[in-house]
Amino acid sequence: MLKILIPTLLLVPTTWMAPTKWLWSTALMHSLIVALASLTWLKNPTETGWHTLNPYMATDPLSTPLLILTCWLLPLMILASQNHTATEPISRQRMYITLLTSLQFFLILAFSATEVIMFYVMFEATLIPTLIIITRWGNQAERLNAGIYFLFYTLLGSLPLLVALLLLQNTSGTLSLLTLQYCSPLELTSCADKMWWTGCLLAFLVKMPLYGVHLWLPKAHVEAPIAGSMVLAAVLLKLGGYGMMRMVVMLDPLTKELSYPFIILALWGVIMTGSICLRQTDLKSLIAYSSVSHMGLVIGGILIQTSMGFEGALILMIAHGLTSSALFCLANTNYERTHSRTMVLARGLQMVLPLMATWWFTASLANLALPPLPNLMGELMIIASLFSWSWWTVILTGAGTLITATYSLYMFLMTQRGPLPTHIIALPPSHTREHLLITLHLLPLILLTLKPELIGGWTG
Repeated sequence: MLKILIPTLLLVPTTWMAPTKWLWSTALMHSLIVALASLTWLKNPTETGWHTLNPYMATDPLSTPLLILTCWLLPLMILASQNHTATEPISRQRMYITLLTSLQFFLILAFSATEVIMFYVMFEATLIPTLIIITRWGNQAERLNAGIYFLFYTLLGSLPLLVALLLLQNTSGTLSLLTLQYCSPLELTSCADKMWWTGCLLAFLVKMPLYGVHLWLPKAHVEAPIAGSMVLAAVLLKLGGYGMMRMVVMLDPLTKELSYPFIILALWGVIMTGSICLRQTDLKSLIAYSSVSHMGLVIGGILIQTSMGFEGALILMIAHGLTSSALFCLANTNYERTHSRTMVLARGLQMVLPLMATWWFTASLANLALPPLPNLMGELMIIASLFSWSWWTVILTGAGTLITATYSLYMFLMTQRGPLPTHIIALPPSHTREHLLITLHLLPLILLTLKPELIGGWTG
């Protein structure tokens, strides 16, 4: 564990001491080596599932894929941000990389924590760098408003979780994930117990986000710089799913009854946010709402509490992390050239940037879950487990997947096809850096189709 954590921390002094002309290449190489070293976590030698175990941190088949995704994303964020921050003073560029590094540090500690309280503290700590990135480096004047939404939604959702965890400590005597799973299930009968159950899951449902408490997400995505959007879509939403998977195992007796309204709300959210995507004019807003739609399926898969639902939820989270992050990178390459996120003003770009159109096509197909990509595998497993719970759900999930396909194709056609608007005269060509960035997103996604058990979790 320390062989990843210490180099991640040492990236901070490296960033501040590197000469100006070598800053980005040094940070990129350093973070890429850390990301490649993190792949060693995939080799799990133990039968119990937990490995690289120490008193505070450990990895198991549930946290390993999410940890590797976190490490893999830092070099990609550095690659994507290079052009965006090129005009800024060098001290601000160094600060930007430092914030991204600190975010990775907190995320690694959150995903590998064996104590639930440590997970909670790191879950909250990720707020600070994300908030600074959104409010300091965001594009529009609305960024402060978006930051306030992000902060208060997350804080209001997670304060009941702290109270719930302290109560759990009192009743079971431990908050270690290693021993909690062996404690006898709690007898939850009173009204206060039901409130405790809701408190345990509310923070994660807001973070996912569940339809109804999702308003912070499109705002944060639209106002954040490219690295903010990438880390929000790829990793921060997954904190919610990971926390739910850990907690739901302990909340077993009540979950069968109390989860009904949340499952229904999540599935209704799949249709509603998909429909919202169909009438978006802003490209980043469309991708942000599509994240809410995909996370609705993940919430459903987790709350059903079957091994198939869990496995599907984890696979979909990893696949969505790579796909959504790639789409934000592509939207950013368009924005850097046309200086507009409005799709009507920047369409027909296939004529000017034909190779970028190939990436757009691949990412759009991944977003609509084309076989044999992991996106489809995850969605099918969740839909199958929901169907075995109640056949009515097939109407909602079926309509959801249909709408997903529609808005994914709509996004591709609006940005790439059609006549080039007359106001677009000269666009700079696409750079090798951008092609490398999208390749590093989509290649792991395609390779995972060959060995999907790597991201299958406990049940894989």
